[in-house]
Parts: sequence; structure tokens; C-alpha cells
Amino acid sequence: MYNKFKGLGVALVTPFNSNGEVDYRALRRILDYQLANGVDFLCVLGTTAETPCLTKKEKENIKALVIEKVNGSIPILLGCGGNNTAAVIEEIKTGDFTGIDGILSVCPYYNKPSQEGIYQHFKAIANSTNMPVVLYNVPGRVGVNMTAQTTLRLARECENIVAVKEASGNFTQIDDIIKNKPKDFDVLSGDDGITFPLMTLGAKGVISVIGNALPKEFGKMVRLAARGEFDTALQIHHRFAELFKLLFVDGNPAGVKAMLNNMGLLENELRLPLVPAKITTMSEIAAIIKELNIKC
Repeated sequence: MYNKFKGLGVALVTPFNSNGEVDYRALRRILDYQLANGVDFLCVLGTTAETPCLTKKEKENIKALVIEKVNGSIPILLGCGGNNTAAVIEEIKTGDFTGIDGILSVCPYYNKPSQEGIYQHFKAIANSTNMPVVLYNVPGRVGVNMTAQTTLRLARECENIVAVKEASGNFTQIDDIIKNKPKDFDVLSGDDGITFPLMTLGAKGVISVIGNALPKEFGKMVRLAARGEFDTALQIHHRFAELFKLLFVDGNPAGVKAMLNNMGLLENELRLPLVPAKITTMSEIAAIIKELNIKC
């Protein structure tokens, strides 16, 4: 199955008002900003969206709004994962995926399954749908790493598993996947700061956090790297090196929300247990935005 999730994908944030409600007006503004600046696809209701803190109704409203605004112009990847395999499959079988082009499914968290358990989990999910499935390996959040061997096994045996979002930070592991994968399976970076080096190894893009704020600039780097214009892409990578660190020092999406707030795109509000970035972090982000002359 062909993977349409390549290039710059943005892991969309969820804006909130000061009263704690979802700010749908700000969400429309951010979507307009993304579409006007040429993102290649959107990832909706993932980690960066604070999805565990959203109600079922809010998730449905956000999904509907994104589908309406995108209107088929770019692919939409929807977060759909968990640590209860049967519950994930039930969600897939009973949910309305009209307007959705694929699902992003994270490794089971908290349970700490074996590699065989991870394999069986994702195989069952893939078998429950005809939609493309993108695996999400993020051991720092879920407590277990999906090895290259398990990823490659799934890539070879499940036709509709089309890619993996790799956020392990393990270059040896990721290079092993890139080197040995089937030709119709892709690797996407799950970490903005290592997107450039991963693309020099053969990754096909990124599901990005910083892309919320810098879709045009970061997208340019991704496209240059995809064309093999590594010298120019490296210059852009180095321009944003300090921002990559600042956006995650107080957790995600605290950093990128501070940046988006500085740019006037949303209120700097998160839902507990997440809290806004520290004042010092926000000041450093603001100084870099000013120095780089970043405007929306």
C-alpha cells in the first residue's frame, strides 16, 4: 500500500481559552496558517494535541473541524491507539473515519508488553481496518521500545502498515529499519531535532511539533533534504537548533504553545496535568523568535 504521509506532517496542537474550553476559533486560525504555508499532511489528536485530556465530544468536534477546513487538500492522519488492543479495534470498527486518510497508532503504554505482544497488538489493529496504519515508537513516553526487528516484521507482514514514526532517538535502530525495510514502507522522524540527520539516512519526512509555528521554514528544510540538497537544509537545521531544545525543556506541547502564543495564534493555556512553560523558557523562545524575525 502506498504511503501518502511524507514530507512535513504537523502534530496539531489543541488551543484552549482561558476558561479551559477548546478554542475552536484559534484552531481555525492555526489550520489556515498551516494550509497557507504548505504543510504536506496533518496529524490530528496525537500527543501534542493533549488528547488524553479531551472529552469524546471535543475529539469529535476537533476531527470534524479539521476535515472541514482541509477539505481533501492534504492527507489527515488521526491518532488512534492505546494499551487495550480490543478497545482500539472497537474504536476503529465503530468510529466514523470519513475524511481521514490513515491512523497513527502508538505502542501500548504502561503495560510494557514484550516484542511479541507489540507485534500481535499492531497486527490485530492492521487486520481490523483497510486504512493505512502508521506505527508510533516513542519509548520515552510509553515505557517500552519497539525494536527494529519488530518494526520490520510488521512492515513485511502487514500490507496496510505503511510507515513508522520513530522517536526512539536510537540512530542505529532507525538506520537498521531504513536499510532493511520493504520499498513501500517509510520511516518518519518523530523528533524535530533529528529530522535532518534522519533524512540524510533515508527517512521520508517528519511528524513535527515545531511545524505548528514554523510550517514554511521547517517545511523548506524537509523538502530540501528530500531532494538531497543537504548543505542548504543543514543551514536551516542549525538556525533552529536552540529552538528544538527550548520547545521540549518544559515538556510538549508547553514549548510550542508558548511560541504560538508569542506569535499571536493562541492563548498560552494547557490542561492539567500539563502546565505552561516556565517564564525563563518563554523569554528565551521570544528572544529567538525576534532574532530570527519570525512572523505569522
